[in-house]
Amino acid sequence: MQITDTIADLLTRIRNASNAKHDTVEIPASNMKKAIVQILADEGYIKGYTVTDDGKQGVIKVTLKYGEGKTAAINGLQRVSKPGLRIYRNADELPKVMKGLGIAIISTSKGIMTDRQARKEHVGGEVLAFIW
Repeated sequence: MQITDTIADLLTRIRNASNAKHDTVEIPASNMKKAIVQILADEGYIKGYTVTDDGKQGVIKVTLKYGEGKTAAINGLQRVSKPGLRIYRNADELPKVMKGLGIAIISTSKGIMTDRQARKEHVGGEVLAFIW
């Protein structure tokens, strides 16, 4: 099966696994997905991840993070820029998710980064997703 929006697939798999209270979720690997999952790990939304080679494209195994009573660390994931409608913002126009409590993942010319990093480096780009 061909997936046209791999980032939306990544976010949906994490959302579904989190709602079902799974400990881990496996996602087909790509460099873009590895960068997004690395940001999620750095920001504390997931415990960690491992990348294994399966002879094809590889698999990212994400370990989800939960708080007291199995409450998920990720409250929401939203895909912003889609293949049919790309959303680009300048460094001055980058969105703040929940007034700074969440993060926006931005694809810039300097790589994939959070909205805070993009503002600090004064670069704009494609707004990939919101996470809170």
